[in-house]
Amino acid sequence: MGEIKVIELKEEILSDNKNFAEELRTRLKASKTFMLNLMASPGAGKTSLVLNTIRELRDEFMIGVIEGDIASVVDSEKVMKEGIPVVQLKTGGFCHLDAYMIDKALSELDVKNLDLIIIENVGNLVCPAEFDTGAIKNAMILSVPEGDDKPLKYPLMFSICDVLVVNKVDFLDYSDFDMHEMKERVKSLNPEITIIDVSCKTGFNIGKWAQWLKDEIDLFQQEDALKV
Repeated sequence: MGEIKVIELKEEILSDNKNFAEELRTRLKASKTFMLNLMASPGAGKTSLVLNTIRELRDEFMIGVIEGDIASVVDSEKVMKEGIPVVQLKTGGFCHLDAYMIDKALSELDVKNLDLIIIENVGNLVCPAEFDTGAIKNAMILSVPEGDDKPLKYPLMFSICDVLVVNKVDFLDYSDFDMHEMKERVKSLNPEITIIDVSCKTGFNIGKWAQWLKDEIDLFQQEDALKV
């Protein structure tokens, strides 16, 4: 009998997606459009953070949103009420967004006239971490009710993100969430990550988060201008 031939489909798919994601980044740099990929588990507060970000930065930047969800458009409806252009990607069962999906959404947005595009990825801490969307920066939300052990359970997600937003800190007094221990775990995985504690409900530190994002957009656009 001959040898069994094994084709590693996952590696091939991830490689193809990574290459296409780099093409998307090149296009975004050409239009000076900063794209943020926001990831989190269901209920962590992704949409709440998106809405708060829009309200904080809409006077300074032209903003668009790409919403990823398995079936519904409920989050897109909330963004639309803010008067912000939004595209809904219905994945139909896929637990992540990838660069090819994002390209389809970008074709429906006036990218050249947008300073910031926020991707609200599908609620999941596994698959989205593996697929490059073409974003300039990756962000994730960890909410206090989820527990401080998530970096131990989902290390890849914490490793690939540039910023961690710890949401629902107003619950700290009602939980055994150890903020110091959680941050130590995250930093051991990703020493360069920025960690920002917020409460989307009370507004605590939303300005600090918005300032981080504003600084990243300004730096991105300045670097692009220097290269030109």
